[in-house]
Amino acid sequence: MVVIILMAIGTVFVFSAGVTVRQNFDLRRFYQFPGLRQIIFFPLATTILYSFSYFDYRTLSLEKGLSRSAATWLLAVSAILLVIVTSQRFVVTLPSLVPCINQHYRWMNIPAGPINISFQPSELAKWCSIFFTAGFCWRYRDSLGIFWKRFVPLMAVIGVIAGLVIVEDFGTAAFICLLAFLLLIIAGAKWWHILLPVPFGAAAFIAAIVSSPTRIKRIQAFLNPQELAGSAAYQANQSLIAIGSGGLWGKGLGNGICKYGHLPEDTTDFIFAIICEEMGFVGAATVILLFLIFIWLGLIVVIRCKDGFGRLLAAGIVLAIAVQAALNIGVVTVVLPTKGIPLPFVSAGGTSMLLSAAAVGILMNIAKTNEDTKGLLTNEQ
Repeated sequence: MVVIILMAIGTVFVFSAGVTVRQNFDLRRFYQFPGLRQIIFFPLATTILYSFSYFDYRTLSLEKGLSRSAATWLLAVSAILLVIVTSQRFVVTLPSLVPCINQHYRWMNIPAGPINISFQPSELAKWCSIFFTAGFCWRYRDSLGIFWKRFVPLMAVIGVIAGLVIVEDFGTAAFICLLAFLLLIIAGAKWWHILLPVPFGAAAFIAAIVSSPTRIKRIQAFLNPQELAGSAAYQANQSLIAIGSGGLWGKGLGNGICKYGHLPEDTTDFIFAIICEEMGFVGAATVILLFLIFIWLGLIVVIRCKDGFGRLLAAGIVLAIAVQAALNIGVVTVVLPTKGIPLPFVSAGGTSMLLSAAAVGILMNIAKTNEDTKGLLTNEQ
């Protein structure tokens, strides 16, 4: 219910933020409007959430071998899709399937009759990496401390996925690596194994920033927001204006003005700023409280789970949602440098919402399966 409420809030505010002064909705082009498109995604995501609550999470386990795990095949599919998308940066062979949007090749256009459905392979890769890492750590839990035999192969797989993602999406690649390291810590990997790649990761991180003028400008804008208020720091400053102008109760639903061309990416990465402007501190606190409740309930699932793989998988899902929400709110409130990270369940975007809903459905299955097992054990006793 917490997730459904968050998705409902997102649908309402994406519709509100998607309005422009001269906009005239044409229902013949329904799918081209972010606000109208989100109305389709909301019930679809709810259906997926409850459908995946009946999906046996143990199918993702690697206990029966790598080739017999759904997690391995899903990761392989996501890697193939990433290769197709990333290759367009170097040789444009599929312009209709992988279009260049905002100077990036991140989405695939899948024809579906009169409309084209956009799909972001990096989102699938993110969740598949979590599933595979959890399965790998549990499958080799007794030998996870062997550096060359266990730690290095896992890092090689995560490195390949992150390497394919980082070409077009630096933030998601860093997020995948962060989640993998967090899961390794939870699984009980040796600290020196985890710390050993840190210098190399830091060097790659710095190299990725230095090699991109856009990323350098974002860092400069974060460090000197007033000096670059009219250029690189424009989006961050407009976000703060939207948040500050909302006050305690906000301007009222639909009455915000920052969405009228003042705040870029207002339906996606900066939707939280629109919520703050129109619903004020009360609305912002409500959204944050809902995420805190989700984290609390997720941790209860992790603690009560008797299955080791289920515990690791649940921890990965809860961490992914929690960290992503914290990063997005940190960016919107200018606590962190600007980076394109959506707010889970709330930001516009079908791929993120549907895959996150599927992940939460799996989390529900973990809770339900272990609750059923607990009841069965009690009856037997």
